[in-house]
Amino acid sequence: MASKKFLELQELSEERLQAELAATENDYRKLQMDNALKGLDNPLELRAMRRDVARLNTEIRRRELANATPEELAKRSRIRARRSRKH
Repeated sequence: MASKKFLELQELSEERLQAELAATENDYRKLQMDNALKGLDNPLELRAMRRDVARLNTEIRRRELANATPEELAKRSRIRARRSRKH
């Protein structure tokens, strides 16, 4: 089942997603600094914020792949195949 946050992100425009990502990353850095200097009342806020950044990045990447041309997808497949052979 998809989380409510994921469903909300799907409704946002590209520009809004980028703005939200920048704001969330900025807030995350501030929280990190506050935690390092004086500690937070709830340090689990850092984890929640980090996961929000990951959700935003995932949605942005999902949209990039959805809008990619077949040539770009084929190139991506070759790159992924080459990576898997190295391991």
